[in-house]
Amino acid sequence: MKSFDEFLERRFPESRRKLPQQARRELKEVGWTKGLELAKLARRNGKDFDCATWLHKARQMPTEQFKQEIEKELTGRETERWEIVYFKLYKSQLQVVEQAIETAALMLGTDKSRGYCLEMVCADFLAGANLENENPEILLQSALRFFKFLPHEQRQNFLHHLSEKAS
Repeated sequence: MKSFDEFLERRFPESRRKLPQQARRELKEVGWTKGLELAKLARRNGKDFDCATWLHKARQMPTEQFKQEIEKELTGRETERWEIVYFKLYKSQLQVVEQAIETAALMLGTDKSRGYCLEMVCADFLAGANLENENPEILLQSALRFFKFLPHEQRQNFLHHLSEKAS
């Protein structure tokens, strides 16, 4: 596509006619990425979309911060900052890594992201590794992280066993 206007016209043919010329110019200024984020919010809010406020935010904020602000507005909650991490796996390693992530997903619930599942695999590894290194703080962090994902009944059962062992 040759321009942002052309992109908007193709992506949102109906709303394109509703955008005043000034709004189109301002959308060009904020760029494609922020424009896509604005479109999500505009689509949801329809006629109640506060274009001026959100265009101002788009101009003032860095792209990632603006995307987080839109996400917060759409979902009603703040999302944690994230980063894409790349690393190379050999084909011989891939099956083990995939199996560990799939197993974690089954244990934690399949609605969890692959990144979250990988974090839990790593937390489990650290908990085991730190038993030998005698670093109780890391072990405690790992145990607390796992505990919070237990269903209420299992949490109660776990606490009951702890109180029995303590006495």
